Amino acid sequence: MAVVVRMPSVAAGAEEATVANWLVASGDTVTAGTPLAEIETEKALVEYAAEEPGIVGRLVVPAGETTEIGSPIAVLVAGGETDADIDAALGVTASARAAAPAEPSVPDPPVTVTPQAPDANGHRSGPPRIFASPIARKAARERGIDLASVTGTGPNGRIVRRDLERVASGAVPAPEAPLAPEAPPVPAPGSAPAVSVAAAPAAARPLPAGDTLIPHTPMRRAIARRLTESKTCVPHFYMTAECAVDELLSLRERVNAGSPAKISVNDFVIMAAAAAFGDVPEANVTWSEEGLIAHSGVDISIAVATEGGLVTPVLRDAGSKKLTEIARSSAGLAARARDRKLRQDEIEGGVFSVSNLGMYGTREFSAIINPPQSGILAVGAAREQPVAADGELRVATVMRCTLSVDHRAIDGALAARWLAAFTQRIEHPLSAIA
Repeated sequence: MAVVVRMPSVAAGAEEATVANWLVASGDTVTAGTPLAEIETEKALVEYAAEEPGIVGRLVVPAGETTEIGSPIAVLVAGGETDADIDAALGVTASARAAAPAEPSVPDPPVTVTPQAPDANGHRSGPPRIFASPIARKAARERGIDLASVTGTGPNGRIVRRDLERVASGAVPAPEAPLAPEAPPVPAPGSAPAVSVAAAPAAARPLPAGDTLIPHTPMRRAIARRLTESKTCVPHFYMTAECAVDELLSLRERVNAGSPAKISVNDFVIMAAAAAFGDVPEANVTWSEEGLIAHSGVDISIAVATEGGLVTPVLRDAGSKKLTEIARSSAGLAARARDRKLRQDEIEGGVFSVSNLGMYGTREFSAIINPPQSGILAVGAAREQPVAADGELRVATVMRCTLSVDHRAIDGALAARWLAAFTQRIEHPLSAIA
């Protein structure tokens, strides 16, 4: 019996995903656990495997196409089953199949849905059912677009989100239902004839010569949406500490001289941040509408710059890890993030983030909190500067760290205590290692 393979829900809260690459072709025999495709989410590339054995009868969604969670993407068949069995599993009629292209690399022909006209007696039988995805219906409501005037380009003419985006941008104007002609106005005596000016549909704004439009990737859209929500809904406040890191740099040099796993400054920062939560456990909380969630472990997200945008894989239970374990784990997470090979469990969760731009020479910056976390530490470059201590002036290597805090969950005094604990740990790194 033909089995429909549907787009998996590989990301919490996701409504759609993209088939980045097919790892099988029509006619291939697969077993349970055989990788079928690479599914692109907003944060990573996830390998999706077959849940049962069979033969790949049809790839419904071409590589590079986005579709809703739960929509058919492929069909597995048993020996002897034909296209008719596949069509039956997909619910495709014979006439629709005859009109469809032979290969799935081309989307189904678009179907335009328009209101029904009155019959000879002047009665309407009611508008036909409009097939549209939940995302498209929501977008239409928000933008005031009549779905009856939109051409659907999804499977079997279904209206999907991209159709609404084309209409809203003016790239593909929505066809309008025909209207009964109106009688022209009668000009007043002695006046000039009225000139009728038809309203032109809004057109996409042309780009200046030499400019290029770079379409948004799902990851870039996700970053824009989440950070906009964060700055809009989360009350941020900030505080900065200047940390003397001469002892840290000296210890790092000695450790790296005899350690196979090279330790970075950021590894010390993660270790010190985890230790600070051990010193001030009241700060290890996140906000929810029902109440504050106190976390038993310290899961720290590490900001990693990739070609597609910023990814924040999670280092689990950082407070219980040794410095060398933190170094190996963080390096592995960063490498998989850049290769877009992170597992789903490696990009979800986290109670706190660390973002280090010091390697680029950035002296100081403020970062945006990654919801639902309560804080993020922005780490700048370590530079020599004059420091006064015990009535004497000396040169020290100072690193500025700026803490962004969700004021709903953590008050100023508590955040100041955490930052003081972090500063103590980073300036005396042996205390965090012990």
